[in-house]
Amino acid sequence: MPEEYDLVILGRGAAAFSAAIKATELTSGQAKIAMIGVGPLGGTCVNVGCVPSKYLVEAAKSKFEGERQTYPGIIRNRGSLKFDLLIESLRSAVESERMEKYENVIKNYQNVRIFDGKAAFTDPYTVEVINGKDRQTISGFNFLLATGSSPVVPNIPGLPDAGYLTSNDIWGIDDLPDRLAIIGGGFIALELGQSFQRLGSKVTIIKEHNSISKTIDPEFQQAMIKSLEEDGVEFLTGTSVRSAKKSVSGKILTLWAGGKTLDREFDQILVSRGRKPNVSGLNLEKAGIEYSERGVKVDPYLMTSNDRIYAAGDVVDQAYQLETLAAREGSIAASNIYNPEKMKIELNSVPWAIFTEPQFASVGITESMAKKEGIKCTCRTLRIEDIPKGRILNAHNGLFRVIADPDSGKILGVEILAPYAAEMIMEGVHLIRNGAHLEDLVQATHVFPTVAEGIKLTGQSFFRDMSKMSCCME
Repeated sequence: MPEEYDLVILGRGAAAFSAAIKATELTSGQAKIAMIGVGPLGGTCVNVGCVPSKYLVEAAKSKFEGERQTYPGIIRNRGSLKFDLLIESLRSAVESERMEKYENVIKNYQNVRIFDGKAAFTDPYTVEVINGKDRQTISGFNFLLATGSSPVVPNIPGLPDAGYLTSNDIWGIDDLPDRLAIIGGGFIALELGQSFQRLGSKVTIIKEHNSISKTIDPEFQQAMIKSLEEDGVEFLTGTSVRSAKKSVSGKILTLWAGGKTLDREFDQILVSRGRKPNVSGLNLEKAGIEYSERGVKVDPYLMTSNDRIYAAGDVVDQAYQLETLAAREGSIAASNIYNPEKMKIELNSVPWAIFTEPQFASVGITESMAKKEGIKCTCRTLRIEDIPKGRILNAHNGLFRVIADPDSGKILGVEILAPYAAEMIMEGVHLIRNGAHLEDLVQATHVFPTVAEGIKLTGQSFFRDMSKMSCCME
């Protein structure tokens, strides 16, 4: 007979943990919960995503800033790097965070049982858990799909034999590659590319397209690319990879660009072409769940086509793959399972960021999105050099943009490319969540001098010529 649970969660990452904790709270610990998955607890973010990548970003920034002369009179010395010690400290940081926020946390929830293995539906109410030769049948009254995502690996002839890394396994290397090729140019590629370049690798980013993302306005993309190029990163845009092979001293990629082929040799190849939802092997058809290669189809309440099965996080067919969004969705899904009053996820106020230097952060709609969707908007943009703190920092290649409704002045979106952008974007979140207008932004006094003041100054530029304003002009 199968073991029976009130809630069966497929996955063991941010969405799964958030859902298990919320369900426990809502039922005062009475819900019997199963959490099924493989690999370390915590899923992508803590193990191979946000935590290790941001550790590497900050370490590379520390080395880079220690070598760069930003102000006259301060002499910087080129520091040495012991990469093996750095990567070991990174792994220790990951292990510590996983222990602190996942392994130790789940011990507080006696109603939650962890299962190791891959789960697949056998009918709408039952899954089979396979772990090697062991098989176990589990039935549930409700289910949550929170299986996350995996790196996309293109079908390039010779690539498996040549050998490659993804953002899942690059943390296993012990030596800094002298020449690093990155196939793809999205968010992860930019963060890791700049970091390895700053640590001492010669990084080449190979992209078939000239853009980073359709969700970022072109001016911001160009400024980001310029910043990475100034650090030494090479961009080969309009370039595709035809094949790969091993060489005596490394790996050779055959590239196609401008009607010609070109061979380039590298020490390591990092594939960074985005991530795909983990839907394969779940037998979702047997549970009556609609899905595609883009992920599981859900309604505004995160319910799938089977009203007893919800989905949250990267496995969902949605625009963003974010750890914070996954956790929020896990909590909302659990609430909707146990509460008659349903909650919706508000994607328009979900912020996201790219941790390059300068950082990029955005919330709401961009000007490009507004044009594409036929939404009326008016925008103002300021350069980082227009902000007093930006000039103090000797910063450049930074931008602030506020998007608003041209009739009401209601704020629709905020984009920032600047130091600390990921920290500042929460002001944009609160503006949008509270339905704020431009007048609300400009009437709020900001600290001077700060980079965050750039948001207010951009708001003021809707009403005044900034070149005719003194500092702190209200």
